[in-house]
Amino acid sequence: MRARLRGTAVAVTVALGCVFGVSSCSDSPADEITYAIDGTLSTYNTNTVLGAASGGPQAFARVLTGFNYHGPDGQIVGDHDFGTIAVVGRAPLVLDYVISDKAVYSDGKPVTCDDLVLAWASQSGRFPGFEAANQAGYREIATVDCAPGQKRARVSFAADRGLVDFGQLFAATSLMPAHVISDELGVDVTAAIINNDGPTIDRIAQAWNSTWNLTPNLDVKRFPSSGPYKLESVSDDGAVVLVANDKWWGAKPVTNKIIVSPRGADVQDRLNNGSVDVVDVASGSSGVLNMPEDYTQADSPSAGIEQLIFAAQGPMAAPQARRALALCTPRDVIARNAEVPIANTRLNPVTEEAVGSAEAVGADQFVASNPGAARDALGNQPLAVRIGYQTPNARLAATVGAIAKSCAPAGIAVQDTSSGTTGPLTLRNNEIDILLASTGGSTGSGSTGSSAMDAYDLHTGNGNNLSGYTNPQIDGIIDALAVTADPKEVARLLGEAGPILWADVPTLPLYRQQRTLITSKKMYAVSSNPTRWGAGWNMDRWLLAT
Repeated sequence: MRARLRGTAVAVTVALGCVFGVSSCSDSPADEITYAIDGTLSTYNTNTVLGAASGGPQAFARVLTGFNYHGPDGQIVGDHDFGTIAVVGRAPLVLDYVISDKAVYSDGKPVTCDDLVLAWASQSGRFPGFEAANQAGYREIATVDCAPGQKRARVSFAADRGLVDFGQLFAATSLMPAHVISDELGVDVTAAIINNDGPTIDRIAQAWNSTWNLTPNLDVKRFPSSGPYKLESVSDDGAVVLVANDKWWGAKPVTNKIIVSPRGADVQDRLNNGSVDVVDVASGSSGVLNMPEDYTQADSPSAGIEQLIFAAQGPMAAPQARRALALCTPRDVIARNAEVPIANTRLNPVTEEAVGSAEAVGADQFVASNPGAARDALGNQPLAVRIGYQTPNARLAATVGAIAKSCAPAGIAVQDTSSGTTGPLTLRNNEIDILLASTGGSTGSGSTGSSAMDAYDLHTGNGNNLSGYTNPQIDGIIDALAVTADPKEVARLLGEAGPILWADVPTLPLYRQQRTLITSKKMYAVSSNPTRWGAGWNMDRWLLAT
């Protein structure tokens, strides 16, 4: 970590030197940077099931700011331009949030505590209708005390629910502009939520789910920014154009415009013709890339786990079908092809190494393909399954091919039904039986950076619990992990969960997704990030020398 942080510091220093005219750099930075990512850009709201699994976090980390952001190693870093957090009580946990007096959206409206109330209401699970990806952390909050229009909020947690990773809450991309919904619906969002006005909250939920969908003909007035960049437009090919936000009250972004491009099949072509400056994708997703001499490539592990996520309906709803598919899946071959170890974790992905094999009890039978055991699990009956992932992705295509080859002797026919729009909703809509993706169904890392938060993708009722898994004992373990800081107790809880999850197989972990960051040799201050916010975490500091 120290070496990585030193590298980041050096890059930032060089970048700032370039900005201020050091002779080894150009007199001024380029006006525009093109940033290619590996997810779609379908919504501005990265807190929905679809948004959290998309490339939105990579694109909007410095557009929609919050009290914290995730640094180059996924660590929580306070964003004091936005505001401050003070712990005023420990039992129960009580936090005071103060938004900067300078904080204003790009449309001139102030950032207020109403945005915190909306974030809590939408992600706490208390109010039906919100299609939130993750309730983790927000579900532990008892009250958010906010006088509408003010800059302060007191957040009180339920008794004995002192969230260990509370820095994950109200952070970058989690706060949406409540005033947009207020103006659109003609309602007081905070008053409706505090008064538990059911019909009005239903309308707010529908607006929260769909108001911020990204289309080429969008009305940018609905998409105000609270960060150094603001949304200017969406192109016909789905690329998002970000420009410097003239209302931003902090340090101005180094580069005036960043074009965020959803990854296509043309990564190698774009490198060859020099039409991209930063590429942030899953390793192997674009096949073997030949690096032109004016680019550099660095690979690093993410906090997300590439996995098979089984549908709650259809042929994989039966536990014996999930076990059979898992038994004939060659996890050893798949991990070896990815040049990484097999991952055996579901509930502790971010700090997997810290607890060793606590969660792996029961995993041994699912290492090498065993078609005979798979056939026995099915009672010698045939099974047809559809596996999908977001295309193009050379590595995942090879993974499905390996599964199909290994499972055919067991009487399991595997069909690759992938497309460019395959994702969490494809699984929910019964268009596929198995989703091959990272944490939360994401094409990218998908991780929050917190194992306790990521674990909720197997909690009953959670939005990104795509397999619809429900087990009261596992729910209790996940709830306990959220408020447990003792490593020994964490290991004990994981050891208790392991045999249950390997018996039920709601998902099948394969390997830790690796990330590939490619940058022009003229780029400065770009560094990878293991979380779902990716390299975009500090894009306002990026510099392209001309």
